[in-house]
Amino acid sequence: MLVVGALLLGCQENDIRFADGRAGRFDQWQGRWVLINYWAEWCAPCRKEIPELNELHHERASSGIVVIGVNYDGLQGDPLTKLIDEMNIEFPVLAEDPRQRWQQPSPPVLPTTLLIDPAGELADVLVGPQTLVSLREAVAEHQAAQL
Repeated sequence: MLVVGALLLGCQENDIRFADGRAGRFDQWQGRWVLINYWAEWCAPCRKEIPELNELHHERASSGIVVIGVNYDGLQGDPLTKLIDEMNIEFPVLAEDPRQRWQQPSPPVLPTTLLIDPAGELADVLVGPQTLVSLREAVAEHQAAQL
């Protein structure tokens, strides 16, 4: 019984995997805004948006905003980590698409960014390329609406 309980508890511990092999829990970001950005190598607007996302990622300590990437093409392992390096992506990238958590269809347009509120609920879907300013404004708008 204890072994089964420990195995079940272990399964509950990690519900996300990162491209670099780490595992974690989505609720580690509870209380923070999370931007989940869908990108692809062949998407020119995605490539233009990545530096903006990198900058927001580096501000996470002061802004409280977490930036997470998802490769639209579903790459895994070495091909994904090599592409992350080639594209100079500095924010964490998930190895698996988490959109089912919010019953979201596959993004019809890239880039697409899911805006997740501090309670872990989907607050908005931002379609098309974003800038550092537009991302900050989207979070601020939803923060104000929650007050």
